[in-house]
Amino acid sequence: MQEPSLAVRLTGTEEIVAPPRLLRAGRLSAELDAGNLRAIRHDGIEIIRAVSFIVRDENWGTYNASITDLSVEEDGETFAVRYEARAGEPGRGFRYRAEIVGTPRSVTFRGRGSAEGAFVTNRTGFVVLHPVKGVAGSKVTIEHVDGSIEDGRFPEIIDPLQPMMDLRALTHEPVPGLKVVCRMEGDTFEMEDQRNWTDASYKTYVRPLGLPWPYRLTPADVLDQTVTIGIEGEAESTASGGAAGPVRIALDGEAGPAPRLGIGLQAGEIAATEGVVETLATLQPAFLVYHHDPRACGAAELAAAADIARRIGAEAWLDLVVAEVEDFAGELAGIGRQAAEIGDPFAVVRVSPAADMKGTLPGSPWPPAAPLDALYRAARSAFPKARIGGGMFSFFTELNRKRPPLDDLDLVGFTTAAIVHAGDDRTVFESLEALPYVARSARAIAGDRPVVAGPSAIGMRLNPYGAAPMENPGNIRQAMNRNDPRQRGLIGVAFTLGYYAVMAEEGLEAVAFGGTTGAQGVVATPQDWPQPHFDAAGGVFPVFHVERALARLAGRRLHAVGVDDPARVLAVAAAGPDGIEMLIANLTPQAQTVGLPAKLVAAKQLDAEGFVAACGDPAFLDGLAPASGTELSLGAYAVARLFLQSPG
Repeated sequence: MQEPSLAVRLTGTEEIVAPPRLLRAGRLSAELDAGNLRAIRHDGIEIIRAVSFIVRDENWGTYNASITDLSVEEDGETFAVRYEARAGEPGRGFRYRAEIVGTPRSVTFRGRGSAEGAFVTNRTGFVVLHPVKGVAGSKVTIEHVDGSIEDGRFPEIIDPLQPMMDLRALTHEPVPGLKVVCRMEGDTFEMEDQRNWTDASYKTYVRPLGLPWPYRLTPADVLDQTVTIGIEGEAESTASGGAAGPVRIALDGEAGPAPRLGIGLQAGEIAATEGVVETLATLQPAFLVYHHDPRACGAAELAAAADIARRIGAEAWLDLVVAEVEDFAGELAGIGRQAAEIGDPFAVVRVSPAADMKGTLPGSPWPPAAPLDALYRAARSAFPKARIGGGMFSFFTELNRKRPPLDDLDLVGFTTAAIVHAGDDRTVFESLEALPYVARSARAIAGDRPVVAGPSAIGMRLNPYGAAPMENPGNIRQAMNRNDPRQRGLIGVAFTLGYYAVMAEEGLEAVAFGGTTGAQGVVATPQDWPQPHFDAAGGVFPVFHVERALARLAGRRLHAVGVDDPARVLAVAAAGPDGIEMLIANLTPQAQTVGLPAKLVAAKQLDAEGFVAACGDPAFLDGLAPASGTELSLGAYAVARLFLQSPG
């Protein structure tokens, strides 16, 4: 059998993405990525995360633009970029011309275009992202469309709605002494706190959500918009050296217990899952979350899911969609009787009105749904032996916008996906930067109730903002994919470990990951989408190994882990009888050297070289070999399982 390519081993896809082009204008730099700007910096300090001209469909999916006639001119002190672009589907698209000009003190990005025929969209135009680091909680001067000026702050706790409206310009200081003015012209802009979706940014976007959407553009509707970033003053200090040298890890005392790890199960994956139960049993998840929608499945699926949980040694959890608006108590009682007939197997029952599976955007009316306080009381009556959970089966966004009454709840939950707004690798890992804010904001909503995240993955299990996630038959990176290829590559391994590390540090009770089989699963089974390598070889996806290792930490006392560059490396460490067990992830496509907090005793690395062996051996990370030293080299997106000497 032919060895999988390096691209497949790292990312799960043969798609090769061109690296961004670095543009420089004196002390200012920016990355040109697919026609848009990212990481705009001055003296190495990130001042704006991105400026993008985007075109979205009626389900909030973002089209990848096709760029032609690209020209880039640079002389060291200025740069100029010009291109033509088209976004959309055959016979249904939007064409525009872009011009970007950079100087040592400014960047101007203009987009002008019109639709081909009648084009339906939820958003077409500019989006500006302010970074979180150095910005969350800080002051901002707001210029409104009517010319009025207001002093404000970027939110610290995640704002459920729009923290700033009717915007023309925003002025902030990313570091003391350096002032950044972002001016947006051509329409009315407003801001949403994009950390709601785990994006590490505040997003200022065109066309207020209070206006009707989707809306129709015609060839006569010419959009002409400009974003200008101006820089004033001088920073009192410059940026640190960045990614040069080893990443240093320290142990900073004891932390709480390791969160329990669970996995999800969809009704459509029950049959495939029953065929791989023995492999899943070796994963040893603490719990299995079965998503049950009585509009599509019934007592047979309920019993099958409970049986799968029993056979893999996991606690059975039930995520129950409640379709009835008036007779919700009767619907719950009926499903409670079905559960009683199979022995009341569900230790946790989380309930959600069906209407809450779809997001309600600011300014839109809430759809009819069972009242949450009465719904939770009815769930407790229908499932008297279970802990009752509330929150959202969709994303943290929806939890933040519709906060549950807590009196009849034992826990509060939500899920996440890393590719709601963009599908590139950088966005996936930047989402880890937003997770601490998500966890803290969720804990503020939950009060003294435990918080549970998941089942979550890079890809989307459901689309609260449209008909469905993207099915992705081409096996590419794109926003809103159900089937994200990185679930099957080393990127998925590094992301999963990083996700757990952040949630553990923030004190969550439990974390559930995507699924058993299928698009967010851990075991390969035949599917109707491409699975390079696994279509021929089968086996387990590499992410199986990190979930298995993390599952065995559950309940153990964690060490607080300090990482001096968490954008490159994240880690989890737990106390054990023979020393410290540590799991480390390289979050980058470059090899990284890691300085360890104690001497190595044993180690096992999952990297590109070991990819094929790991896919064929569910116990791959158990094979630790003796090791020594206080440094470790990690390959691209590699993870390592280590044992270290106990301090002292």
